[in-house]
Amino acid sequence: MAEATPEAKILAAIRAIPRGQVAGYGEVARRAGLPGRARLVARILSNNDDARLPWHRVLRSDGRIAFPEGSKGYREQGQRLRAEGVRVEQGRVRGVKAARTLDEALWGPPGG
Repeated sequence: MAEATPEAKILAAIRAIPRGQVAGYGEVARRAGLPGRARLVARILSNNDDARLPWHRVLRSDGRIAFPEGSKGYREQGQRLRAEGVRVEQGRVRGVKAARTLDEALWGPPGG
């Protein structure tokens, strides 16, 4: 069986981000087994045409929306995150820390 392409791995990592959670571009790359490939994540997202992909859950490493402030993408990402109960203030997600692993996202932090 052929190994999944980097793009397929990244898309799977994005699809695995639970509703109401976020992850940075670099974290998505790491979860996909491609550490250091944050720009590849951004490139793949910029070419995405799958309306079901939860692209809005991917943010900059500082928790900010990557689109220019006031742009259509900026507004849409903020609206989608708020619809999932994520607190977004001035383009930055507040009160949600990205889980380091999928297990942590589903089951909580170790020892917690």
